[in-house]
Amino acid sequence: MSRFEVFTDEQWARIEPMLPSSDGQRGRPFRNHRQVVEGIVYRYRCGIAWRDLPPAFGPWQTVWKRHRRFSRDGTWDRIHALLLAEADASGGIDWTVSVDATINRAHQHATNLSRATGGRRELQETA
Repeated sequence: MSRFEVFTDEQWARIEPMLPSSDGQRGRPFRNHRQVVEGIVYRYRCGIAWRDLPPAFGPWQTVWKRHRRFSRDGTWDRIHALLLAEADASGGIDWTVSVDATINRAHQHATNLSRATGGRRELQETA
């Protein structure tokens, strides 16, 4: 197994049928979905720029374009909804919610507003 392989064969078998096909569309057929989707996941997992993707995932432009296309047409949303429904049906999700009333205050310098110190302002006039 390579360090660039993100999905197991079992995981990929669940995801692959949910991805759109390029059959019947004009132009070039899609590059290998697995290679490109693993490139997308690798990029987010490592927090790198698109241009820094290793060549094992193919051209970074292809990976970026596929991610953008699937984001626009709702493919990622459909995949997420289906996987969430499967996990919920199998009891794999605990829907317990915890609410905490802790207050976190920002430091006084954390804002970009001017700070009123309450002191006297002196006018600086030239003579």
